[in-house]
This record gives sequence, C-alpha cells and structure tokens, in this order.
Amino acid sequence: MKFSELVEYFQRLEYTTARLDLMSILADLYKKIENPEEAAIVSYLILGEIHPPYVGLELGMSEKLIIRSIAMASGYDASQVEKKLNELGDIGKVAEHFISRKRQMTLFATELSVKRVYETLDKISKTTGEGSINDKIRLLASLLVDANGIEARYIARIAEGVMRLGVADMTLLEALAIKLGGREYKAVLEEAYNMVPDIGYITRVVYEEGLEGIKKVDIKLGIPVRPMLAERVKSPEEAWEKTNGNLAADFKYDGERMQIHKDGDKVLIFSRRLENITYQFPDVIEIVKNQVKAEKVIIEGEAVAIDKNTGEFRPFQELMRRKRKYDIEKMIEEIPVTLRVFDIVYINGENLMKKPFPERRKILESIIEESEYIKPSELIYPKNIKELWDFFLLAIENGCEGLVIKNAGPESIYQAGARGWLWIKLKRDYRAELADTLDLVVIGALYGRGRKGGNLSSFLMAVYDDVNDVFRSVCKVGTGFKDDDIAYMNKLLKPLLRDRKPARVETGLEPDYWVEPQIVLEIQAAEITLSPVHRAAYNVFQEGAGLALRFPRFTGRYREDKSPEDATTEKELIEMFKKQRRNIE
Repeated sequence: MKFSELVEYFQRLEYTTARLDLMSILADLYKKIENPEEAAIVSYLILGEIHPPYVGLELGMSEKLIIRSIAMASGYDASQVEKKLNELGDIGKVAEHFISRKRQMTLFATELSVKRVYETLDKISKTTGEGSINDKIRLLASLLVDANGIEARYIARIAEGVMRLGVADMTLLEALAIKLGGREYKAVLEEAYNMVPDIGYITRVVYEEGLEGIKKVDIKLGIPVRPMLAERVKSPEEAWEKTNGNLAADFKYDGERMQIHKDGDKVLIFSRRLENITYQFPDVIEIVKNQVKAEKVIIEGEAVAIDKNTGEFRPFQELMRRKRKYDIEKMIEEIPVTLRVFDIVYINGENLMKKPFPERRKILESIIEESEYIKPSELIYPKNIKELWDFFLLAIENGCEGLVIKNAGPESIYQAGARGWLWIKLKRDYRAELADTLDLVVIGALYGRGRKGGNLSSFLMAVYDDVNDVFRSVCKVGTGFKDDDIAYMNKLLKPLLRDRKPARVETGLEPDYWVEPQIVLEIQAAEITLSPVHRAAYNVFQEGAGLALRFPRFTGRYREDKSPEDATTEKELIEMFKKQRRNIE
C-alpha cells in the first residue's frame, strides 16, 4: 500500500467530528487492505505506535530531534523550524509547512510505501548507543526527503506519538468487528484484546484466522493482560449488600500496581497502563526470582514505598521518584519497596482467569515465600459488617487508601480489562459526604486571565462512556493548579491541542482549544448537579440536561498510571448522583 493512500484516510479521520463517520472510514480502510502484515502495521500507525506499549521500545524522538530532522530534509535552519513550531503548536503542520517548501530539490525521490515508513521508524526505535541521536535524525529525515507535505505531517506526528486522529484501541476493535461481519463481534475481539493487548497481533489474527482464530486467543507469558478494574461504594454496608455478604477484603495500598511475569530467571514488570517498567525495579526482580516459587507465572501486586528505618508504608508520591531512568541503585537505597501480591492469573501453562477468587488466592499464597519485602496482601473473609468496618479502619491506620472488596462466590472470575461489581473500591474519602475524587480526562483547554493570562489554565474535563467509547464533559476546572502545575499542564498539552473537536468527544461547551483525550487528572468536587451544557448522562435524569460537578478542584494528582479509558466512567457518575439524591432525600 502506498503511504499516500493511507494518508488520505488519516486526513479523513482527522477532519471528521462524528464518531459514526470515524467508524465508516476505518471500516472502509480495513476493507481496502488485503495483506495481514500490512493491516497490522496500519493499526499501529493509526495509534501513533510502532510497537505495543508493553514492548518498551519507543522511537526516542524528542521534539528537538524531530525539528532537526525537518531542517535536514527541507534545507531550512533548525531555529526557523522551532520558531514555526512555537507559532503553530503542531509538529505535524510544521513538517508539512517546510517539506512543502523544500529549499533543495530531490532528484531521485522514491514514492513512500506503508512498509518502508514503518520499517524505517522501527529501525529508529531500535537504534541505540554512541551516535544513535544523529542516526535517528538521519533516518527520519530520509523519510521526510521523499515525502510530500501532507505525508510529512503524519510522519512527524507518528515520530512524536500523537496522531490527532481521535482514534483509540477500542475504536479499532469496533472497526475490526465490522471487518469480521458486524459490530456484534466487538465483544469477542475485546475479550481477546484483554488477554493479548497488541492491536497489531489482533489485527493479524482477524485477517489470517477470522472469528475462530480470535476465539482461541489466550494469555501469553511476557505479554501483559489488561488489568481487572473495580466499581466504587461509599460504605462497608453498601459493599456487603452488593456481594450478599460473600466477600473478601484486601488492603488498598497507596502504591504502584504491577503485573509481574516470571519465566524461569526472566522477570518482566508491567504498569497498570501495560508499560514495561522492569528497569525501575531491579530489587523487585530479585525478590520475585528468589521468593516466588513457580517456574512460569503471572501475578499482580502493589509495590509500596516503605520507610527504611521503620518499615511503615510511605505515600505514593515518594514512590514516583523511582520513575527516573538514572541513579536507580541510589533510589533503591533511598526508597525501598515492599511487594504485596493480591492475585494470580497464570501458572505453568494454565490460565487461571476463570477460577473463582478464593481458589486463585490459595494458589497465590502457596507459591509466595514471605519476607518483609514480599507478602500476599492483607486479606480477610469477614463474617459480618462489623468485621469489615474494623478491617477498613485498620487499613486506614496502616497508611492505605482503603479496601478492595472482592466477590468470593463461584462467579468471582478475573475479568481482564473489565470494571464490574466483582471488585469494589472502598476508599477513605468515600466516607465523607460528596467528597468523592474522580479521575477525569482533559478534552479542552481555555486561556486564563490576569496573572494566568497567556497560559492555558482552565480545563474541560470528561468521564468515559465505556459502552459507546466516547468522552462526555462533566465540568470545567481551573482551581487547585499551582504555577508549576500550569507550566507542566501547558507542556503536556502542547502536542495534544486540536483546532476541531475530536470525534469521540461530546460536550455543549466550546473551549479555546480542543485536546486529544490523553491526560487524566484527579478531581474533587462538592456535589453533582444537573447541567444544560455538559453531556455526561445527558437526558438520563432530565430531558435536555446532563450531569456536572459543582466546585471542582484539582487535587494535585496526575493519574499518569491511567489511560483515558481507565478514567471514571459515565456509569459510575450516574451511580454517584443517585446515591447523592437518596442521601439528600
């Protein structure tokens, strides 16, 4: 497939503001492609990826390196390119501008193919060592030299990893379901993707083996499964009611959720967002090698920072200092961690996801050699609500956020990638009336006034509708941001700003800039109210009205551990509003 043909589809996706049109364009694209390998490549490129996140191979092309590549390919000075970027704010449009106005003619330009673009970008991702910076610049410039302006726009955006197409993995799964024969197959595709979250792999299976092949997709050691998620409640009584008293209660730690794969002496660690974070935790690797007594296993746990003198739990913010790529050994000494393992989904070739939680827990406990650095999570099977209350208070006293309450009945399977009532969060702040924190997605940005003038300092926030794969606005927030936060937010937003509404966004407000849904922030609010402009739960409680947060405030916590699709759901917001109304009545 010619890259120019794919770029035509990119343009159509970028300029559509309707989700149905988005699906139609994607379905048409997959219909046009016949080669499975090419289809897999296209799926990656649409998301601005070369490899799935768990591989841990990124292009390593910073904004400055892309600027140098554009300058090399176009014949302009890098300072001119940088100046244009400050003006346009979109590296893709900057590349388009300069490549369309090349100062040197290319005598033997070669028409770009999708395969060549992908293979060159793949080579960039694997280029390391001395001189690698210049090699990366030359490789990217080699594509830009042979590109026209529009092609350059998307090559630069892929290099940056921000496509601005309004498409996410769930959108592609729906398009692939149409390829299989209809949207009704999305659930089957999603189940397969939850076990092997590699959009290229799933695409190849669709093309090569069809529906029967998708149904056979199973866990693969070394590839993270999508983590199971939890609903929320405000009290132990409500949790007891939801589980009919047949439950287990786990401490909910204030740490880094980890999915750990052990294959002999090889250990891989993945974050909640399925990113490979193995390099950050060499101490955890050694603990797992020596104290997890299974040859091949996938376990889940929480790494919690501890005080090296007292062994007490420390806040999540301290653990975040471990995310740096340098001085790892120093960080291990300064911020030791303890691993609390809470589930197991695979052991020695057997998929355990369909086994009830109590069975999985027994298997987990049987393979852990306990020490102060690794233990099964603190857990009880309470006989009554008082025991559950006491355990909740004990968790708070021990520096935890609260409890994760798990259904302990025969139906308590591990639902990869799903949020449901088999797992329930009960956090400390849920006890206070109208003091819920929500993890919301930035979908728009507005300029501030006065001291904050010239900066984007107010943000349009949304919940996620996981049924229809759209983000619906719920508030505009501008309080709680310190000056450093405003500067950081403007840096984060720069590659995500759009001049037209993304197709998966629904709101009645018009911000100064639209934002590609990527950033998740923790927001606190006084209450939930009806709103004529916000689209969360629109028409659910009143015709022509949605739900909005009153007096929203940024808590200071960036939920970088969450993808936008992991944010608070519209369904959760509806439940919170119902409970609020009952309490008022």
